[in-house]
Amino acid sequence: MSKAKQLHELQEIDLDIERKTKTLAQIRSHLGKDDDLVAARAALDTALKHQIDLEHQQRTAEWGVDELGTKIAAEEKKLYDGSVKNPRELMSLQHEIELIKGHHGEREEQLLAVMLKVDTAQQDVTSKQSELKAMERDWQEEQKQLSMEQTELEANLATLAQKRESLRSLIDSVSLKAYDELRYVKQGLAVAKLVQGRCQGCRISLPMSDQQKARMGHKLATCSNCGRILYMD
Repeated sequence: MSKAKQLHELQEIDLDIERKTKTLAQIRSHLGKDDDLVAARAALDTALKHQIDLEHQQRTAEWGVDELGTKIAAEEKKLYDGSVKNPRELMSLQHEIELIKGHHGEREEQLLAVMLKVDTAQQDVTSKQSELKAMERDWQEEQKQLSMEQTELEANLATLAQKRESLRSLIDSVSLKAYDELRYVKQGLAVAKLVQGRCQGCRISLPMSDQQKARMGHKLATCSNCGRILYMD
């Protein structure tokens, strides 16, 4: 196997390690991350508190309506049981009853409005509970999948690291130094294939002398334009 081919294989391994390492970092950053769940739980908690507050308002309104209803019944009893005989007092009592009934009607309207708000709040809580339950189920499934992917990637990276070290041990130090330096300055692409006389690193057609050096493969040939190591299948 020529040096250029060895270096090309090493580059493929290095690139694969970089890709998998990046993917692994992304997976690790998502493992245990539950920002959306925290936000959903906070929204549900707010909705529950709002529902409880409205239900308290409803009970208070119901007490007010019942209290006025009891008062009306008591006043009407006095009006019709004959205990009040003075015409002026009867007129005053009747007027008082009409006023109380007016307040009673207003309270009933207020109660109805609160009851409608309570119903809406209860529906909102039910909806948010269902959404949270679905989110928790999806989150758990996602975490399980991420954990499996993490395990698989870690195993793949361990295998690739062994292959990398094994291959590097077969390559002379001078060639490795040239490869490592080129990878650093060429964004990870130190070796470029030569296809139909064109360097696949810079896409430039090379002179026959460069092509002949790459074809012979006895020594490392480099692109006269971009400086990458040339490799031919």
